[in-house]
Amino acid sequence: MTIEIELKFIATPQAAERLGSQLAALPHQYSAPLALTNTYFETPDNQLRRWDMGLRIRGINETWEMTLKVAGQTLGGLHQRPEYNVALTQPELDIARLPAEIWPEGCDLNALQQQLKPLFTTHFKRERWLVTYGNSEIEVALDRGEVSADEFSEPLQEIELELKQGDLADVLALAAELGQAEGLRLGSLSKAARGYWLAQGKPQQPVRPLPILQAKPKATVEEGMQAALTLALKQWQYHEELWLRGEAAAREAILEALETVRQTFTLFGALVPRKASNALRQKLTGLIETLENTQPTAQEICYSPQWLDAQLTFTSWLINAGWQPFIDQKNAARLQGSFKRFADIMLGRVAADLKETFMTIRQHNEYLDKLTRLSRQLLAVHLLAGAYPAHDVENWLQPWRQLAQAIQADRYHELDLLCRQALRQPAFWLNGNV
Repeated sequence: MTIEIELKFIATPQAAERLGSQLAALPHQYSAPLALTNTYFETPDNQLRRWDMGLRIRGINETWEMTLKVAGQTLGGLHQRPEYNVALTQPELDIARLPAEIWPEGCDLNALQQQLKPLFTTHFKRERWLVTYGNSEIEVALDRGEVSADEFSEPLQEIELELKQGDLADVLALAAELGQAEGLRLGSLSKAARGYWLAQGKPQQPVRPLPILQAKPKATVEEGMQAALTLALKQWQYHEELWLRGEAAAREAILEALETVRQTFTLFGALVPRKASNALRQKLTGLIETLENTQPTAQEICYSPQWLDAQLTFTSWLINAGWQPFIDQKNAARLQGSFKRFADIMLGRVAADLKETFMTIRQHNEYLDKLTRLSRQLLAVHLLAGAYPAHDVENWLQPWRQLAQAIQADRYHELDLLCRQALRQPAFWLNGNV
C-alpha cells in the first residue's frame, strides 16, 4: 500500500501549454509524453462507490497495472488516498490478487469479481517533470485527453503535483507559484468522480443548502472549528463545479459558503485571534466584493489568480493549523474542551442576540437593516446544532427562515407576525434557556 498525496489543478488549454516554460526555471528531470488508457470498473449497483473505492486497470504501452484506491480525504484540491497496485501481464481484472484485508468483512470476492464490469474510461497523454522545490521532490504531471462513458465525454486537462519526498508545504508553495498566472483552479473532483457522473448520464446536480454540521462524537472545540471550515470549503467547491456547468443559482451558494467561513471566524473569535486569519479573511472578503460588485462570469472568476490564491491559502491554513502559532496557553486548553459544550453556549448566545435584535423593532423598515445579522446567525446555528435531532433543529430554524424570506421579498404586512412566531421558539439545546 502507498499513500498518494497530490494536489490537482483543472487547467485551461493556455495554462496547460504554459506549464513547461514555468517549470523550465526550476531544477527538474523531464519525461516525454506517454499515452495512458484507464478503464474503471463497477458493479451494477455501484457497490465500490458505496464503499468509497475506485478500481481501474491502467495501460501504458504494452504494460498494465490494476489499482484500487480506498477511502481517503480531499481538502481543497489536495487528495490523500491509500492505493494498492498490482502489475498485470494482460488487461484482465483479478481482484483476488489484492490484499484480502482491504475488503469489508464478509465480502464474497468471487461474486464481486463476476459483477464488476467496465463503467467508463480515461484516455490521455501524460508529460512529467520531477522537480526539486524547497526541500522536496515533487512530480508535476500534465494530463491531456478525455473522460468518456458510453456516448458522453468531457475534455481532460489536469495538472497534478504529487509529493515524492519532502514536505507538503513545498507542494502548496509550488502550487501558489504556478497559480500566479491565469487559467488554473483547484480540482476537487477526481477523474473517477467525473467518470461516474458521465456514466450516470450527466444528471443535473442540485444547488445544495448548507447542511447542519455533523462533527465527530466527542469532538474538541478545535476539531469542531476545523469541521466547520472544511464544510464551508466543500460547499464552495461543490457549487463552483455547478456554476461552471451553467447553474446560475450556484453563485449565491458560493457567496453563502464564503460567508460561512467568516461566520466561523466570528464564532471562534474569542479563542482564535483575528491576526491568526487576517491574510485569509482579506482574500475571502476580496472575493466576496468581486462577486457582488463586478458580476464576473464563472469562467472568468473561477480560473483567476485571485480565486485560486484564496482557495490555496484556505487549504494551507487548514492543513497546517495556521491558527496554532497565535494561540496562548489558556486558549489552547479551551480549544481542547468539548465542542458540544461550546456549541450549547454559543447557541444560547445566538438566540439571545436574535431576541435583542428583533424584539426592539418598531418600524417595518428596520427589518431590512437586520437581515444580514439574521442570515449570519442562521448560518451559525447550522454549524452548532449537529448534536441534536434534525427535526428539532429544523422546527427552530423554519420560522426564522420564513422571516428572512419575507424581508427579502418585502412582504411587510407579514413581518410582525413572523417575527413573533420566531421569537416564541423554545430552545432545543441544553443550557440554552435565555
